[in-house]
Amino acid sequence: MLVHAHPDDESTATGATMAHYVADGAKVTLVTCTSGELGEVVTDDLAHLRGNPDALGEYRRGEIARALRELGDIEHHWLGGPGRFRDSGMAGQDSNTAEGAFAAADDGEVLRVMVELLRAQRPQVVITYDEIGGYGHPDHIAAHRAVMNAVGPAADPAFAPELGAPWDVSKVYWWVLSRSFFEQVRPEDMENFEEFTVRDEDITAALDGRKFHEAKLAALRTYRSQVNLDDNEFFATMVQNPAFAVETFVLARGERGPGSGPNNWESDLFAGLD
Repeated sequence: MLVHAHPDDESTATGATMAHYVADGAKVTLVTCTSGELGEVVTDDLAHLRGNPDALGEYRRGEIARALRELGDIEHHWLGGPGRFRDSGMAGQDSNTAEGAFAAADDGEVLRVMVELLRAQRPQVVITYDEIGGYGHPDHIAAHRAVMNAVGPAADPAFAPELGAPWDVSKVYWWVLSRSFFEQVRPEDMENFEEFTVRDEDITAALDGRKFHEAKLAALRTYRSQVNLDDNEFFATMVQNPAFAVETFVLARGERGPGSGPNNWESDLFAGLD
């Protein structure tokens, strides 16, 4: 199970991992926390969506459905149902605390809906963001908090038995961006990238998804409101590098499985599990 904040986050961060495990025969479930109503619309022919959060959210719900078809047979859920939690906007904006914003949602409500999903889906492995949400977006941080707050109660038979039979997740991983990769692709004038990247020696696992790089790019191209892979901007250049399909993770909960290489990285997120 993967828990992401907005449509397109799943394809950018973990698209190759999702495609890999679908092809390997695993059940893959994606949970998306908001519809991305406050995303910046990059395509001029979709300019009518600018300044119209509800229309953009609806459009992005269609985009994610198309993106997931590129990655394989993935079961998709909206946390709390479509539109229950809304995009909070970038850090420091008034929208962070607006009514319905995911970043300002009631912790108890988020806990219950996440526990219910964990118990219904019963995943061995869960993936979300690290404590800073990858780069500090309030919704990414809220997604991290939602998962980390829920895995314990989900396994506790005394907690809300009406939400389903208890389930103990074996491993929780945080998706992270490898500092060594980012050093290779970043613009020379980009500073402070150490704040949102992780040293290779602190990474636990690397899923080599280069075989699924084209599927990852195809998924990203469905997000016409958010992504233009035909421009010369940094993001487009970065994601088209095949090494961007080598997706890296830090183990936050569970036992580390056998690894290899100079940093003893796991090559399989199920390493060590029966």
